Amino acid sequence: MTQDGQVRKLWALMARGVSLRVAALKTGMDEKTARKYRRGERMPSELSERHWWRTRPDPFTDVWVAVEAQLKENPSLQAKALFAWLQGEYPGQFQNGQLRTFQRGVRRWRATRGPEKEVYFSQVHEPGRLCASDFTHMTSLEVTIAGQCFAHLVYHFVLTYSNWEWASVCYSESFESLSEGLQQAVWELGGVPARHRTDRLSAAVNNLSEAREFTERYRGLMDHYGLEKEKIQARQAHENGDVESSHRHFKEAVDQALMLRGSRDFESREGYTKFLGDLLRQRNAGRQSRLREEQAVLRPLPVRRYESWRRVRARVSVGSTLKVDRNTYSVPSRLIGEIVDVRICVEELEVWYGGVLTERLPRLRGRGQERINYRHMIGWLVRKPGAFERYRYRDDLFPTSRFRMAYDALAEHLPDRAVREYSGDPGVGGAGR
Repeated sequence: MTQDGQVRKLWALMARGVSLRVAALKTGMDEKTARKYRRGERMPSELSERHWWRTRPDPFTDVWVAVEAQLKENPSLQAKALFAWLQGEYPGQFQNGQLRTFQRGVRRWRATRGPEKEVYFSQVHEPGRLCASDFTHMTSLEVTIAGQCFAHLVYHFVLTYSNWEWASVCYSESFESLSEGLQQAVWELGGVPARHRTDRLSAAVNNLSEAREFTERYRGLMDHYGLEKEKIQARQAHENGDVESSHRHFKEAVDQALMLRGSRDFESREGYTKFLGDLLRQRNAGRQSRLREEQAVLRPLPVRRYESWRRVRARVSVGSTLKVDRNTYSVPSRLIGEIVDVRICVEELEVWYGGVLTERLPRLRGRGQERINYRHMIGWLVRKPGAFERYRYRDDLFPTSRFRMAYDALAEHLPDRAVREYSGDPGVGGAGR
């Protein structure tokens, strides 16, 4: 079949004085065909008539009423699944090679008689007007820290006009992670846009005991930076499409950069954070033209950052523990019976008493967890070795696997003295010493 490109070349050759016969040879046409196009002024694509009729009988005519009934009842039913249903209903009548024909018929029905599809309205973005943010899981990238799987999320911030982006590593969709991530982004950016769009923030709300408390703290964060709040409708993620799309592109970029690096393992979390920061600056370097338009209208940053931590009060139990967000932490026994102030930060807890910082504790993820520091307990376990064997948090008193192995060996060979030996009874000597 003669193509439009051949005819264009034929005309160009003949315009330079090349004979019809030579031009036909050079364009791969028969001389009679070339003569036809020499006389005409239309391309082959303009001469050919598009087929709108079937060239062979439709094999699904007799069963299409049943197919249409299924499509009306279940509009989201896939053609492949419906074809498999047909093969079961009419054994031997339809072969696998007819699937494409059936899929075209289903597509045609949906386009001409199917239900209305949702319309997405593209928006006009103005410099400095809107930023959007959301959390996204990164565990699928299989990053490890010192050989250990690093299960984490990032808080992802995007300017919708220039697509400038920033991301910060976190462990949960908490208010503290949102506050810290947003503040890192605007201080890296050097200014504040007019509006901030998020999803419904249901996960962050659920990580607090009261929705009212979250609302007040979130309002305080927005007011501190002069940001207007904007939320999408429930279960309508496409309304935050700028950041949702950026999630995919960002994670693809991280994955590619990890491949080029040759390893997904990092010596420390700080090394991984630096890796992400370098990648983000590299990606943002190509957005400088539109970013300058945004920076020209961004509002200035406040004098200081907003305090991301949350303050709660808790009483230290007789077991030298306190409960914070339904998790249990041990503290020095000198605080037993006292009410302490606990500042809940993104990744740690600060325990304050009488205006003095007494302890920093790594923050637990989830609920119903415990973190017992054996150093808080060992002094009294030496005095009360019998309490060790049935202690509720006994497994937390093995600082490393070697301590556990030592205790198991003592229990096997000295069952009557294992607890006293391990706890370091002054009359025996042991791990506590």
